[in-house]
Amino acid sequence: MKLAHVALWTRDLDGAAGFWSRYFEASVGERYDSKRREGFSSRFVTLPGGGCTIELMAGPWVSERSEGEAEGWDHIAVTLGSREAVDSLASRCKADGILLSPPRETGDGFYEAIIRMPDGTPVEITS
Repeated sequence: MKLAHVALWTRDLDGAAGFWSRYFEASVGERYDSKRREGFSSRFVTLPGGGCTIELMAGPWVSERSEGEAEGWDHIAVTLGSREAVDSLASRCKADGILLSPPRETGDGFYEAIIRMPDGTPVEITS
């Protein structure tokens, strides 16, 4: 069994696609505008090296992300392969104002930082 893809709702489809392209060098698919569900649009992004595929979905009914924790998916994590890669991307994201939590060693032995998509969705980057 294999996970096919994960899906994320966003209010800014192009901004979300640009985020994954800029910071993770993901390939971005063409925009799909549904003929069956008025206002629904999506784009698939695929991480390099056969990595995860993410479906970015948007519609006028999607509400703004609220602060704090809530039920449902919290974040996704992307493994970059080394501490140096985490430090490098975290530094770029800090300069761009999207670093939520700087690199650190967690209590369970992970080296990680947390950045945010344009809509505030957290993305964990690990070594």
